Amino acid sequence: MSRAFVKEPDGDQVEDNLPDLPQSTEPNYITPAGFKELEQRFRELKQRRNRLEEDKDELSVKTEIRQVERDLRRLKNRIEHAVIVDPAQQSNNLIRFGATVIVLDENGERLDFTLVGEDEHCAATRRISWKSPLGKALLGKQAGDMVWWERPVGNVELEIESFHYGDRNKR
Repeated sequence: MSRAFVKEPDGDQVEDNLPDLPQSTEPNYITPAGFKELEQRFRELKQRRNRLEEDKDELSVKTEIRQVERDLRRLKNRIEHAVIVDPAQQSNNLIRFGATVIVLDENGERLDFTLVGEDEHCAATRRISWKSPLGKALLGKQAGDMVWWERPVGNVELEIESFHYGDRNKR
């Protein structure tokens, strides 16, 4: 069959665009620090794309450029739709976005979690998304309340000991 009728790229060609990564339909709440990190990642990706453009004739580089461009489109969208929420401006009567929450588990072990945006969560530093199961369970609660943390390895009941929003609203 003639190559003229086949839509597959030749061996030295690469598709023009990769499909976009899925975007969350939820509001893109983010802390000021998280927004700065997002902007920094965007700048770093642009620099990476510019470096790759210098060797754009290589097939592997063409593919990598497409991946970087896809990631840039996603980050640009996340930045454009960001709703920056300063935790220091939150009322300290209930747990809201940006709160650092101290809980006691069933064994009396003290754990702390900070509710942040989807783009800034990090399990290693216990920054959890406000949309995560634990984030949802904590929102709107206050000290003394009990919440269920739904986990794949089994649910845990937690008691909210305290919460604060940085030094200003420390409880």
